[in-house]
Amino acid sequence: MTTQAHKGRGAVSSQPGRFAKQLIEDTVADATPDTAPETVLRAMKAASIISHNRSPDVPFDHSINPYQGCEHGCVYCYARPSHSYLDLSPGLDFETRIFYKPNAVEKLLETWEKPSYKAAPITIGANTDPYQPAEKKLEITRKLLEVFLEHRHPVTLITKGGLMLRDLDLLSALAAQQLVSVAVSVPTMDAGLKRILEPRVPAAGVRFRLTEKLVSAGVPVTLLLAPIIPAINDAEIESITERAADSGASHASWILLRLPHELKQMFRDWLDTHMPDRAAHVMSLLQQASGGRDYDNRFGRRQRGRGPYAEMIDDRFRAACRRHGLQAGRRHEKLDCSLFRPPGQQQMALGFD
Repeated sequence: MTTQAHKGRGAVSSQPGRFAKQLIEDTVADATPDTAPETVLRAMKAASIISHNRSPDVPFDHSINPYQGCEHGCVYCYARPSHSYLDLSPGLDFETRIFYKPNAVEKLLETWEKPSYKAAPITIGANTDPYQPAEKKLEITRKLLEVFLEHRHPVTLITKGGLMLRDLDLLSALAAQQLVSVAVSVPTMDAGLKRILEPRVPAAGVRFRLTEKLVSAGVPVTLLLAPIIPAINDAEIESITERAADSGASHASWILLRLPHELKQMFRDWLDTHMPDRAAHVMSLLQQASGGRDYDNRFGRRQRGRGPYAEMIDDRFRAACRRHGLQAGRRHEKLDCSLFRPPGQQQMALGFD
């Protein structure tokens, strides 16, 4: 397997999935560094739409991912290994073979119609970004938000895409009824680093302006400083939290770089390609925070790490939050679940009038 940087792409390899029985020839091996592999969109009808989570590390139980794969191309994305279940590479395939769920709204309404359904906040974008480039054309996230608003169901969103601003009308209407909160991810303000770390993500300035617009419209915003990567973006903790506070964010949270499954080797390939002079130092610090391993996947460890380096990062982060008036930790305000109107409820009420 060869490694090669491609303009506009994060991965430098087509790392085979862990379930692959045989290696498949790299389909972009002949591409030059100046030509990015082409993006292909494919419909994937969902059998169900709400995923359930029981991890104590994340502040939500239910989530929706309108897309599988993400064209943003963030090399650090912990969702990359999910492409292995499709017998595709978590590397370049993850950011060039994008699957979308055209029946997302239909399946959501079916779930809400069940007599046993109990309203609880649902997070959109827990794995892949709901405002990645494909959303501009497909509008699956917007259609979902329309039914969340129509049925008054609480929702939270996670993004690093400026396209969310398109849906400010829906988000402000949801916020007026205490039905929404948003987390905006910003791991770096360095334009040069962003180009190789998260190549198709809007600049940090775009995301801070998004934060300003959301807050002005009454939408509560949390800064998600994720991931923090040792010796790469950890020096930006103070500057990012200050800028987020100036933009109106009220809360902030951080996550240490996670390297599940194939991502371990993919990230090493990326380091060797883009930062060979500090690759060993980066991995040494990461291992110090992961019990000597590249990644500690245990609950309570996988997002924050442990040991002196991890403790130093947390201390700096909390001090920066205090200095700039941010609450450390994801926002946990109570979204209103009492307003939920199941599909068909109004029609039934009319029948009894």
